[in-house]
Amino acid sequence: MGQSNFRIMITGGAGFIGCALVNYLLKHTGHQLLVLDKLTYAANLAAVERFNTEPRVNMVQGDICDASLLQQLFARFKPDAVMHLAAESHVDNSINAPADFIQTNIIGTYTLLEAARSYWQTLTAIEQQVFRFHHVSTDEVFGDLDETDNLFTETTPYAPSSPYSASKASSDHLVRAWHRTYGLPVLISNCSNNYGPGQHSEKLIPKTISSALAGKPIPVYGDGQQIRDWLYVDDHAAALYLVLTKGDVGESYNIGGLNELSNLTLVQQIYDLLDELAPAGFCQLSKGESYRQFIQFVADRPGHDRRYAIDCTKIQTNLRWQPLESLKSGLLKTVQAYCLSR
Repeated sequence: MGQSNFRIMITGGAGFIGCALVNYLLKHTGHQLLVLDKLTYAANLAAVERFNTEPRVNMVQGDICDASLLQQLFARFKPDAVMHLAAESHVDNSINAPADFIQTNIIGTYTLLEAARSYWQTLTAIEQQVFRFHHVSTDEVFGDLDETDNLFTETTPYAPSSPYSASKASSDHLVRAWHRTYGLPVLISNCSNNYGPGQHSEKLIPKTISSALAGKPIPVYGDGQQIRDWLYVDDHAAALYLVLTKGDVGESYNIGGLNELSNLTLVQQIYDLLDELAPAGFCQLSKGESYRQFIQFVADRPGHDRRYAIDCTKIQTNLRWQPLESLKSGLLKTVQAYCLSR
């Protein structure tokens, strides 16, 4: 795979994971990038400004549901690969307003698949063999492991619980169908919960940090014993590129951080870090008080899955990938970034 002449279209490239992926590709490759993003409330506008100064990045504001725009972009940019990250992703928002999730995650993925298929069919046989469509998904499509010791594997049956996870499951099925029916060379990856500096404040870790620094409570759903696996976003970006360049067409790969713990324990660990890095006087704490006082238990979320946990043996064995960050080191970097930004 050539460096300077390889061209990647990245949808959702101004989102949290998308920005990390673009940064990784700029740092570790010489590829040409087209970043397509609708620039909704969740976009990182500071990153967009920086991408606009990069000669290897073509930044385009647009919607993956816009078939005409997609046709123009494929014809003009002539990508060798598509990395599809554009999605509505916040579970609470999907419960309150599911229509946006159906539109972007299902209709948008269908529209992008059709644009990619039409473009791919115009390529030479050699170019078709090179082309890849990498769809980035979530472990939430697998549903709830509950109190078992099981792990999600690539063959775990889908059992989504929320409008968000159902919409992502639908998009996964569409991608597989376009491979089976039309021969489009696809790859799918399903990741666990991402975190790191710069994540949107609606997500649990940044919300916990920013609320504490503002002297506000953080709501913890139910008893706080819902278990999640946490993946540092830069480790995820590296894994995505490995899947794109080394993965087998038609295969899916689970990407996990190997950091399983309850939401309550996670919040407590963040507050303990804040006690060290931002002691009393940094916000509305009195001397000797702990940020743990900001924990506030609230009614559980409807359809809340009890446990997610990923078995990422396949990507570790076949693609030689390992996460570089432990939860301890990743959380430290994340909390430090928020403290320094104040």
